[in-house]
Amino acid sequence: MKFPYGITDFKEIVTNDYLYCDRTRNIPLLERAKSQLFIRPRRFGKSLLLSMLEHYYDVARRDEFEEIFGELQIGKNPTELRNSFFILRLDFSCVDAGGSTEYIRQSLYNHINACIDGFCRSYRHKGYDIPEFEINPTDAVMSLRLLTNAVNTLGIPVYLLIDEYDNFANTVMMQGGGTSRERYQELVHDQGVLKTLFKAIKSSTSSTGFDRVFITGVSPVVLSDITSGYNIAENIYFSRRLNDLCGFREAEVRQALSDLITECGLAPNVLDQAMTLVRSYYDGYRFYRGDVENVYNPTLCLYFFKQFQEECEFPRKMLDANLAVDQSKLRYVAQLPNGPDLLGSLMQWGQEVTVNDLEDRFGLEEMLNRSFHSQKFLLSFLYYFGVLTLSGEDEQGELKLKVPNLVMQSLYIERVQMMLLPDPAVRDAGQDAAGLVYKQGDIGPLCTFIQNDLFQVFRNRDYRWANELTLKTAFLTLLYNDILFIMDSEPEIGRGYADMTMIIRPDMRRFQILDVLLEFKFLSLGDLKLTGQQLREADDDQIRALPVVARATAEAEDQARRYMTVLEKKYDDLRLQTFVVVSLGFERIVWEKIE
Repeated sequence: MKFPYGITDFKEIVTNDYLYCDRTRNIPLLERAKSQLFIRPRRFGKSLLLSMLEHYYDVARRDEFEEIFGELQIGKNPTELRNSFFILRLDFSCVDAGGSTEYIRQSLYNHINACIDGFCRSYRHKGYDIPEFEINPTDAVMSLRLLTNAVNTLGIPVYLLIDEYDNFANTVMMQGGGTSRERYQELVHDQGVLKTLFKAIKSSTSSTGFDRVFITGVSPVVLSDITSGYNIAENIYFSRRLNDLCGFREAEVRQALSDLITECGLAPNVLDQAMTLVRSYYDGYRFYRGDVENVYNPTLCLYFFKQFQEECEFPRKMLDANLAVDQSKLRYVAQLPNGPDLLGSLMQWGQEVTVNDLEDRFGLEEMLNRSFHSQKFLLSFLYYFGVLTLSGEDEQGELKLKVPNLVMQSLYIERVQMMLLPDPAVRDAGQDAAGLVYKQGDIGPLCTFIQNDLFQVFRNRDYRWANELTLKTAFLTLLYNDILFIMDSEPEIGRGYADMTMIIRPDMRRFQILDVLLEFKFLSLGDLKLTGQQLREADDDQIRALPVVARATAEAEDQARRYMTVLEKKYDDLRLQTFVVVSLGFERIVWEKIE
């Protein structure tokens, strides 16, 4: 088997027997509008999609059609527009976002001019007599006009493909500080290079210029700011029928893993183990509000397949560092009013939030002006950058969103950990204490650390999520370990939901570590009818003897024992350590180990 990890050339993939999940059936749908905007998170296969369109519509590849598309769905029933365009492809991720506005403008112009030069050289070499014209090195907008004028004489329209249209502009905007904001505004204002460029593209969208335009990106932020320059693109990123245009379906992932397991000569039961891992870490994305099949992140799946194939064992790290999502998006949210509350709640696996609708466009003013930072704005922002996904609709018609998978959850946890414990020495001490839980079955040091260090942070900040969720946040922040465990907060066990489980990954059971089940209870000072000072001065025996504490502990223990029974039936070779943790406000923690 061959996996196209890092390969985005469509012809190379389909003609060299790399794994390809056929999406050519969507081509007729994409022909229904002449200008389209398609948004997906980073590393989700957008560049391969553009390469597919490039090979399908390129007039110079007409003789290659059967070789490339003959075995695919569209090859058996092609549209009339196949191989009927010149293709000009731009990739804005190639634009250097460092330096001044003038430097960025020239970097953009250099890229466009290089693409125009490559366009002319390639088509002339293939026998198309494109008239000579002089590329303007300091004004690529003029170069585009000269190009469309030249090719118009041949009677063949141009299909313009723009990849990552928002990449360098988003980079500028997220760099932080007043200078970056000013640079971004200069790029998108009336005379800014981005607005000027898209005005020129809009004016050229005709049969004598750019007959069709297909744009990909991560978010609609930039397009909102240049709307007056380009307001003709049809948004297709919420389409039901295009939900899986980029992304793998479960059956496709299962088939690839099944073939790999056969190739490696592994036992059939490894397939279920592999699916559990891949589903937990890479699945969960949905881009349509209704009931459609979730899709997997394709690039991360290919990383897993390739690593698995090379060693015939699961990769130690489920997230390749080269594919990590930009943490600047969560850092931005963490600095906004209500941002820490939102991140703290969303780091809980399976936690859902609702909103009446998503913003389909928002720009710099909304990003910078705090009066725009509503829940709707924050959730929309996180959705577009792939750290939230749609999960359906509730009974009142509200959209539901959640963290899609454990890869994304780890980003939330890392950001919350940085917010709560900015001192790396303190973070290290907390993680050392957390390690004793699954290495030695000793939760005492971790409870002491949270009581003395993390609770101090909670007392000093206005955390509205001061409840059992706060307690779970504190423990999850330090215990999270996706190398050794499949972490789950609020997993369904039987007919109930345990507060937290740490089940050792199947490939990590060779190590001397423990599975962990935790059940939490949170008692407020009002529940206890005590002051913080009184709690801090009482000894452990006095606290445990309080009726309300004893009842909470007994209730948690009863729940934990029920979950223990189910887990022990579900998993083989379970080395389960179970703990009940009761928090008394942000003052004290008592705990019990359940045998």
